[in-house]
Amino acid sequence: MELVTCELPAFSVIGLEGKAEPGDNLAPALWAAANARFGEVEALALRDENGVPVGFWGAMSDLSRQFLPWTDGFCRGLYLAGVQTPPDALAPEGWTKWTLPAFACLRVRVEGDCAAAFQAGLDGLARRGLSLAGAVQECQRPAEGGQLYLFFPFKRL
Repeated sequence: MELVTCELPAFSVIGLEGKAEPGDNLAPALWAAANARFGEVEALALRDENGVPVGFWGAMSDLSRQFLPWTDGFCRGLYLAGVQTPPDALAPEGWTKWTLPAFACLRVRVEGDCAAAFQAGLDGLARRGLSLAGAVQECQRPAEGGQLYLFFPFKRL
């Protein structure tokens, strides 16, 4: 699995928000709803030079909305299924906008099992002497054929 240290600048996402609890798997239902209503936000998507949306984000935050790691074994937190937008974009009624802070992170390319990639990211942080400093973010890149990445914000121990 490919693990790369990178800097992710602050960015905005407009999407549909849900609260995850232990035992829930709310992401698929949120993505189904967001995809069904994508036409409502499609014009707001930040696009690359070829006109392709730069990213679809499963943005995550703790319940305090401080973008800290999820609690209860990474099972409790907030999830936003949405598209990256310019920072000045306004969320239409029924949608939510988050602006995530810039952070240094370990980026993990998901190759198959997302749970295995998540564990590889946590293990990769530990091997580098780093600790998780924020909620893990997921991004699908359309320009890369829909490749999924996980971003693990870190700080030095």
